[in-house]
Amino acid sequence: MTFKNGSSPPGDDPIRYRSADSFSSQVCSRTYFFTFLLTCQRDMLRARAAPFNHSHKVAKFCYADKNLINKAIAASVAARREWDLKPVQDRAEVLFRAADALSGPYRAEVLAKTMMGQGKTVVQAEIDAAAELIDFFRFNAKHAVDLQHQQPLDADGSTNTMLYRGLEGNVVLWKPSDTAMSASYLVYRVLRESGLPPNIVQFLPADGPVFGDAVTASEHLAAVNFTGSRLWKQVAQNLDNYRNFPRLAGECGGKNFHFVHASADVESVVKGTIRSAFEYGGQKCSACSRIFSTFFSAVIDDKSFARIKKWLDHAKSSPNLKIIAGGNYDDSKGYFVEPTIIQTSDPKDAIMSEEVFGPVLSVYVYPEKDYREVLQLIDSTQVIEEASAVLRNAAGNYYVNDKSTGSVVAQQPFGGARASGGEADSRPPHRVEVPLHGLTNHSPASDQLTNHSPASDQLTNHSPASDQLTYHNLASDPPANHSPASDQLTL
Repeated sequence: MTFKNGSSPPGDDPIRYRSADSFSSQVCSRTYFFTFLLTCQRDMLRARAAPFNHSHKVAKFCYADKNLINKAIAASVAARREWDLKPVQDRAEVLFRAADALSGPYRAEVLAKTMMGQGKTVVQAEIDAAAELIDFFRFNAKHAVDLQHQQPLDADGSTNTMLYRGLEGNVVLWKPSDTAMSASYLVYRVLRESGLPPNIVQFLPADGPVFGDAVTASEHLAAVNFTGSRLWKQVAQNLDNYRNFPRLAGECGGKNFHFVHASADVESVVKGTIRSAFEYGGQKCSACSRIFSTFFSAVIDDKSFARIKKWLDHAKSSPNLKIIAGGNYDDSKGYFVEPTIIQTSDPKDAIMSEEVFGPVLSVYVYPEKDYREVLQLIDSTQVIEEASAVLRNAAGNYYVNDKSTGSVVAQQPFGGARASGGEADSRPPHRVEVPLHGLTNHSPASDQLTNHSPASDQLTNHSPASDQLTYHNLASDPPANHSPASDQLTL
């Protein structure tokens, strides 16, 4: 893979975007090849086509089979102990350096590869692949360091040494999405160039079921972070085989809504809903896809195109649905779908409750006097990740007088509710704590013991001298009985 290092970070947005356009032209002129083997069996070779031009391949890569995945697990477990013993500040510095590289010399390149591989506009690529990723690197690293200050106290008030570090002390198997292979591999290379040792993060393109079967069968599994599905059962079926109870953090999308009250400002509703529903072709888990009362590129791949086409065909044939804008699609060259607005006379139609994940907005106009019944109907949806106003206990985020997309790292929470995700809040420092165990120190100065709750497998010894938690990573057993046999794997 070729890297072109700039001498200075991009300046204002126009300069940055021109740089990205220049890089995108270079990316268009070549195909990048990624593999982990000296030879790759033909049936394991894969290629990623640009979503807006089927004939151009932006990446070729080799799938890892079950044997290679198991070798990666073994290599990671062997490397974990040395990584875990590094001071957390040293581990955090890797992410700080990577963030600096992505915000400076590699910014235009990561934007270009995101635009080419995922079909994002330069603005959407900047929001996602640059700004948000850089923020997550910096904030998560900072909060991992900050957690070191949460130490238990001895009876005499002295602070105990924390034996086990936070999130960055674990090892990771990273299965990148086929649709984001080029940009993902660049991020991986930046991490390695920033000082990440080998085998701490294993970059493993693989078939989803093969990867899932291999990692969920490993006794070293300690945590799973995933996006886009609700396949929890594999972990649950193997609970007896794990050395630790795996932590699950998932972002599964949602059927998000804008509820428009009679007093709403119509112009604001229209602008906010159009942006929320159609930016990046509606392919955001927080996108508004139903409403009660901009240029984008092609959708990301053939599977997305087929799914959206099915919904549009359903709208054309259903007597309860009426397409009032858009509705056309064309995959002769790229996976293009028109921004589409569908009006329904039946608020219980499937298009109002199932996620389309495309530039399709369904609208139900309700009688003003029936707003309570409509809210109850909304409340019956099982996947709501983002919403605007009302139902304050039923979605991960609620916005008042704003669109349902655009939460900012470290400023607003972003988490799932119901079946849309398993984490309450992905905002630092809460997200950093998800894969950690909390322990408190028992002090002889206190004979008070908190009640054990069936909802918790942890027992907390309370001492007037300490109300603080210490954290250790899931790759370790509690301090009292740590042994070499306790090595775990975080995914």
